[in-house]
Amino acid sequence: MTSATPGASRNVPNRNGPSRTWTSVFGRACGVLLDAIVRRLALARVNPNVLTFLGLVVNIIAAFLFGYANGDNQARLFRYAGLVIIGSGFFDLVDGAVARASNRVTRFGGFFDSVVDRYSDASQFLGLLVFYARGDRFFYVVLTAIVMISAIMVSYTRARAESLIGSCRVGFMERPERLVLVIIGALFNRMAPVLWIIAVLSTITVIHRIRYTWTRTELVDRAAASPGQAA
Repeated sequence: MTSATPGASRNVPNRNGPSRTWTSVFGRACGVLLDAIVRRLALARVNPNVLTFLGLVVNIIAAFLFGYANGDNQARLFRYAGLVIIGSGFFDLVDGAVARASNRVTRFGGFFDSVVDRYSDASQFLGLLVFYARGDRFFYVVLTAIVMISAIMVSYTRARAESLIGSCRVGFMERPERLVLVIIGALFNRMAPVLWIIAVLSTITVIHRIRYTWTRTELVDRAAASPGQAA
């Protein structure tokens, strides 16, 4: 009877669930830490809009680092700017969570967050514009300007489309993807190819959203017109 026990035990599923990996443990630890920070901020009655604004301030610091860079210190200051942008992500993570934890979710809060996000994005590219202008690199001044415009248009097309059709989440190059690319470009001092990628994919995303909105509005317009035609 006992000889069958070892073999049988191999067929018994682990009742404690799947084995933990170091990534899952790290993720849980970060989640616990973030929850603790959010609770502290909520108990301290910190206004979520203040946290949102602080995120903008941190991004402006990154913009100054970009703009102050030159040929001698570019790699170092870009690396600092990348780290600062990573730090700004903390405020993006906690402002909404604090608003929910303290029951201070408002329509204005969502509007303010969107507006500040646009200024944060623009400030980073403005810093790069200054950097390339100081280095007399006219082509990359133009490219960075195109990136800034296309990044803003990605957000605008979604906002305008959703006022017409309810939801327009199509397209790839949204703010999180742009931030990741800018961080990579800053940390590894490879900003030029990053700007090309953002410019191309942002433009494709804008075109995709225009086409998607056109298709959806055409369906709505036809549905609205069909009763009149039948009459």
